[in-house]
Amino acid sequence: MQLDSRERTQVMTTQVEPTPKTLTSAKVAPVTSHVCHWLTPILYPLGRRVVMPLYFRKLKVTGQENIPKTGPVILAPTHRSRWDGMVIPYAAGKPETGRDLRYMVSADEVKGLQGWFIRRMGGFPVNTRHPGISSLRHGVELLRNGEALVMFPEGNIYQDGQIHPLKPGMARIALQVESGKPGTDLAIVPISIRYSELLPHWRCEAAVRIGTPLKVADYCTKSAKKSALLLTNDLETAMRKLDKENVLS
Repeated sequence: MQLDSRERTQVMTTQVEPTPKTLTSAKVAPVTSHVCHWLTPILYPLGRRVVMPLYFRKLKVTGQENIPKTGPVILAPTHRSRWDGMVIPYAAGKPETGRDLRYMVSADEVKGLQGWFIRRMGGFPVNTRHPGISSLRHGVELLRNGEALVMFPEGNIYQDGQIHPLKPGMARIALQVESGKPGTDLAIVPISIRYSELLPHWRCEAAVRIGTPLKVADYCTKSAKKSALLLTNDLETAMRKLDKENVLS
């Protein structure tokens, strides 16, 4: 998620002077999202008991104990297919963790019938090439309210089976949340999603491996730029290691 020159904002830490406009102070049209509480009790069982078992021959999930039960958390999965949007709630949604999930997704994915469902499952759009400050601000607000936010740190779907360099936007949002209110205890949970085929198809296999959380507070000790770079690099390293450990069997 790359900020353009008009919308770039510095992450505030204890060593950085406040900028005139931050993700939470600039005056722009707001982005909102909500979870439809009459629809999710229908979609979760439908997906878990019907759609996923029918489509996938096998779907293995490990590491669910690594997802915090309370407090703000960013779930950071690899992104290899549009099926990821159904695999994540299957592996880490309310039936498994007791938590509603919110989703920051590409604007292209919030269109048509798919977009209708994504919005009612707690999703909201972001332009991955030129992220609007209103989308980033909404992500900050959700996390400050203790929500679980799904963000795909690679920025787009890559179907070559490899992890691509992470965008810096996730780290900037995370540091903005933690430094704005020390003691928030925001965690980032790396997640690997692998499929038996590069292009998932009917009756293929899938595996989800959920890794150990990174504590964002550990990175609020340097300059904004250095903190964001270090957090992004450490998350990418964790995701690459996790992906190698995530075997289909």
